[in-house]
Amino acid sequence: MIQRRSFLKAGAAVSGAIGGAGLLVPALSPTATAAATDLDPTTIPQFQQKMPVPPVLKPTSVSGTTSYYDVTMKEANAQILPGKLTRVRAYNGVFPGPVIKAESGQRVVVRQTNALGVPVSVHLHGAHVPESSDGSPMDVLAPGGGTKTYTYPNDQPHANLWFHDHAHHEESENVFRGLTGFYLLTDSVEKNLNLPSGGYDVPIAIRDARFDDAGQFAYTMGDIAGRTVILANGKPWPYFEVAARKYRFRLYNTANVRFFTLKLSDGSPFTQIGTDGGLLEKPFTTTSLALSPGERADIVVDFSKYPVGTTLVVENTEPGPPGTPMDLVGKVMQFRVTRTATDTSTVPATLRTLPALPAATVQRNIELLMDETGGEHAQAYINGKIYEMDRIDTEIQYGATEIWTVHNANARAPHNFHMHLVQFRVLERNGQPVVSGNDSGLKDTVSVKAGETVKIQATFTGYRGTYVYHCHMFDHAAMGMMANFRVV
Repeated sequence: MIQRRSFLKAGAAVSGAIGGAGLLVPALSPTATAAATDLDPTTIPQFQQKMPVPPVLKPTSVSGTTSYYDVTMKEANAQILPGKLTRVRAYNGVFPGPVIKAESGQRVVVRQTNALGVPVSVHLHGAHVPESSDGSPMDVLAPGGGTKTYTYPNDQPHANLWFHDHAHHEESENVFRGLTGFYLLTDSVEKNLNLPSGGYDVPIAIRDARFDDAGQFAYTMGDIAGRTVILANGKPWPYFEVAARKYRFRLYNTANVRFFTLKLSDGSPFTQIGTDGGLLEKPFTTTSLALSPGERADIVVDFSKYPVGTTLVVENTEPGPPGTPMDLVGKVMQFRVTRTATDTSTVPATLRTLPALPAATVQRNIELLMDETGGEHAQAYINGKIYEMDRIDTEIQYGATEIWTVHNANARAPHNFHMHLVQFRVLERNGQPVVSGNDSGLKDTVSVKAGETVKIQATFTGYRGTYVYHCHMFDHAAMGMMANFRVV
């Protein structure tokens, strides 16, 4: 078992505000990067670097309906900041991660090799997979060459999934340093729609970061106040050139702890067509989009109303800790309308039909709580317990449909909730039924801010075994806010 890291034991907790709620984090340790050695983020030019489109990973071989990949997790140098190289941890050395494209009903087999100096575990977030390929927090690949083969049956509908490290007490720093990737799963339903495609279908990973004056990542656990550089696909405040037509953007919040609420700078509406588990039943129009860590959203932006030469900024209106420089974290990226283009794509009034919710036979209550008094032994709990790898917290009968009421018992600290194995439906938020928005559709991660309660429903079928549920703010999970469930 990986030992609890010393930075969880050092220093008192401090609090900051996210969306009006505090986030308790360990104080900076004596060895943490001091402010005097930080890179001044105001010296990084905004909207001067082009946002890259993540490369699609090609299989090493294909046999029948199975595609095989070989991936090595290793350190590499990435050009994130202008004129500097940053050491990252990345899949195949690609930052912020390559794209694996898959199709429902066709297997993907990935042989992962760990060439890093720390243990890792690869979790395909949002995937319906057997326990052996889920990437348990304790099912780790040893440093310096450990290997494991993960089999993904893709026996679920289309979804915007992603993969990341999940080794307990290591995942926070590994993800911060770049260990993430995209996994786009499609099916016949999605492919038969005339949505924007090809070069007009772009995945975008959004996160925050902190750098020292040498251009290296400056990592301290829970350091939301210091992470004031916003990255989109691995570049700080980049621009992206678009044609005056519709684009599909698959948005991923890959930050450790930061929430984002996104809007266009002119306040114009856009269309949300999907959430974590794929397309919604019907699209809806909105002017803002809230994403907690790990959540995804699928949107269509129509630039056809803008003349060539228009620039639009994607803004973040989610407040941070007191004193957060909104001139930094309040901006994400810029769109530049540089040309005209023919557009035959459409967003239909009906995207797909979700199955009716079966009757639930079990009700459970889940309480999320972390110490708000701080101190050297600050911990985070689910139902009053911190994570233990050998303890089964919840036993579920195979095939059961259950309703879980998840409550954040903290007065200041926000959380969110992620469940492995299944996609769920959010039934209620704070007693109000969910009928549209980013809580609708199929989900695997949902925000639960301070004092909030969400009610979710899931059916546990397909595989038996032990899986986890946890707060997907990586630092909270590392502090113990994680539990095991076993499907029997």
